[in-house]
Amino acid sequence: MAYAITQTCCNDASCVSVCPVNCIHPTPDEPEFGTTDMLYIDPRACIDCGACADACPVDAVFPVDRLRGPDTVFGDLNRDWFRDHPSDHAWGAPTFPRSLPDELGALRIAVVGTGPSAGYTAQELLRSTSAEITMIDRLPVTGGLLRYGVAPDHQSTKRIAESFASVFRDPRLRMHLNVEIGTDVTHEELAAHHHAVVYAVGAAADRRLDVPGEDLPGSLPATAFVRWYNAEPTVPADVVDLTAAERVVVVGNGNVAVDIARVLLTDPDRLAATDIADHALAALRRSRVREVVLLARRGPEQAAWTRAEFLALRQLPGVEVVVEDHPEVRAAIEAAGGGSGAGPGSAAGTDSRAALLAGLPLVAYDGAAEPGPGRRIVLRFLSAPVELSGDGRVEALTVERTTLAADGLVEGTGERDVLRAGLVVRSIGHRGVPLPGLPFDERTGTVAHRDGRVVDPETGRPLPGTYVVGWAKRGPSGGIGANRACARETVDALLDDAAARALPAPGAGRKDFERLVRHRRPDAVGLRELRAVERAERERGEVEGRPRVKLASVPELLAAGRRR
Repeated sequence: MAYAITQTCCNDASCVSVCPVNCIHPTPDEPEFGTTDMLYIDPRACIDCGACADACPVDAVFPVDRLRGPDTVFGDLNRDWFRDHPSDHAWGAPTFPRSLPDELGALRIAVVGTGPSAGYTAQELLRSTSAEITMIDRLPVTGGLLRYGVAPDHQSTKRIAESFASVFRDPRLRMHLNVEIGTDVTHEELAAHHHAVVYAVGAAADRRLDVPGEDLPGSLPATAFVRWYNAEPTVPADVVDLTAAERVVVVGNGNVAVDIARVLLTDPDRLAATDIADHALAALRRSRVREVVLLARRGPEQAAWTRAEFLALRQLPGVEVVVEDHPEVRAAIEAAGGGSGAGPGSAAGTDSRAALLAGLPLVAYDGAAEPGPGRRIVLRFLSAPVELSGDGRVEALTVERTTLAADGLVEGTGERDVLRAGLVVRSIGHRGVPLPGLPFDERTGTVAHRDGRVVDPETGRPLPGTYVVGWAKRGPSGGIGANRACARETVDALLDDAAARALPAPGAGRKDFERLVRHRRPDAVGLRELRAVERAERERGEVEGRPRVKLASVPELLAAGRRR
């Protein structure tokens, strides 16, 4: 019986490298890899060896005959992908791990950040060189997006953190947490103590709607909402109020918007078995929210969610998913092969977003009225926010109907109506922020670079020994696993420069840097303190039958670390 890859696929391609018959695609060498929602196994070529399941860091691979409930659709999705993307499964030229000449000695490399892109970077360096690594993070714990960005009901996805645990315990790695570059230590000081510095700092800012009323209480960026339910210590526990109204509008329809809608309407008793923040769980138990509207400027074929995430949303217990009826939306669904009575697997192509709406009720929708009985998610397309209004806090959102022009651009029609809502969350993308001492590309919201080498945007010349990886490098695109290939490209550039002896020699040593950090931040957190925090959170989780109970403030985290 063939294996199939399911919803929690992280796209890091660990399975590809162990498959003896090359039946998992797209591979990192294929064009579709950078844009695919997930990876797929060809059932005609699979030999049922299970190597992919053993290698998967997020437990996303199962025998097709063991798939149950909503996961059964993934057997069809894996098969159908190869219908639309034929592959001869031929092997390409072999690749071998990079290495450096012994005479170069051990490099000292600083990695700023501890999220997935930082973890993959450190992993690549430790495996291919004798480098000594210094990891730095502004927060007192590691994890970045894995800890504070992945939804709490996606525990399988969070298991990829276990693959980084051995990296963080490597004797060649030192860790300095609760230290901020640009405030506690400058880039120049970091560079003076290391041969190279790699920035893996993500895209911390959110994109704005730029409409009147956007800054009213009750209007939040998705970044704040996600960090709130994940216990990010810089986000106040009371930043989200779920008692103001029964309707929430989420502007956007990517995976983060889907996560927010799902968390808002999931039975809190189910979330109580996860690592969701205690304050978020308490707020969800008190919540009045019964309806979430996912608002999109474009049509269903342009929806940004991934197929796997949307299929999971359709299976949310006790929650109805409906589509606001509109002639252009109806036409898009029918054109995609999702006419009346069709199911989500009846798409004309496996990449169609509109076909995923097949079988969902098309309803007339009045956002000015109170939500009806029960819990439901309303998918409203071709609508753009133009104003938030309310007396002291958000009470309503005015939207304008849109249409797609022949050139694909969105045009307003002038038709407006009002959605009553007590909370509006904008989920329209992230954006990088400038880093002190580094050039910044305002147009892309990324650190200016070429193949991972940070460059002066005016001259195009690289800044010696300075590199970037992850969302700070390529923008906020791609899931967790996409950082693996991204890290490899940046590490390859660094090793090429090292081999060419183009890295500047540091003027001070590792112990000098450790003394500098202790002087600037006496409360800096090291590996021993981090282990104490991990132990404290897991012990709390054992008492409550949860994976962990997160400490939700910096003082709590530091106190737990001191009790090692």
